[in-house]
Amino acid sequence: MTVSKSVLLETLPPDLDCNRLPQHVAVIMDGNGRWAKRQGLPRFMGHRRGVDALKDLLRCCKDWGIPALTAYAFSTENWGRPSEEVEFLMMLFERVLRRELKEMMAENVKIRFVGNLAGLPRSLQEEIARSMEDTKENRGIQFTVATNYGGRQEILQACRAIADRVRQGELQVDAIDETVFEDHLYTAGLTPPDLLIRTSGEMRISNFLLWQMAYAEIYVTQTAWPDFDRPAFHQALADYQQRDRRFGKV
Repeated sequence: MTVSKSVLLETLPPDLDCNRLPQHVAVIMDGNGRWAKRQGLPRFMGHRRGVDALKDLLRCCKDWGIPALTAYAFSTENWGRPSEEVEFLMMLFERVLRRELKEMMAENVKIRFVGNLAGLPRSLQEEIARSMEDTKENRGIQFTVATNYGGRQEILQACRAIADRVRQGELQVDAIDETVFEDHLYTAGLTPPDLLIRTSGEMRISNFLLWQMAYAEIYVTQTAWPDFDRPAFHQALADYQQRDRRFGKV
């Protein structure tokens, strides 16, 4: 019987230093459609396989001791895709949430969605609200899903919220610092990512976590997202542990 490489990596590989793992990994899951095209399959099959890759990465982070994972699931710009693909993605998100919630509870996952959630279909909003409410007391891995998310839009809404507090007399201008600003972002309370992984070879961050990525290490791989497995993640972490993170210092 053939044993997959992913199964062989259920525990942290011995060449990785458990004391130098990123505490928060963010992923731009690129290449689902191109993967499907190379396989001679419709694009939606790439998205389905991408869900499986994300589930395994979430479990891998849990198995290897990485406490937070954030996935870029749907950007504000993705509404420009063909309507059939957008409708399929909305349906897929809703179906996966409904199907996986029981397992996330069993594995102590705390799920959080960030973005302009009011712009999503009502039924999906309801599933999102239910999943966040049901898992809010969980103390395992923090799983954040950026949906209908745009980094520029996030910064603008934070500025508007702060300006409104100043106008109402609740906040003094001199009191506005980085902490206050971060408290008004979608990601309030979440530590910034240490490592950003982008699959499928694109060399950009595509309006993702623009404020939060200030000092994230960026790792780009040619691997398409549906093929991003535990060995690929192992390689990304090995590369990360080679970096000298100085945060602007010597």
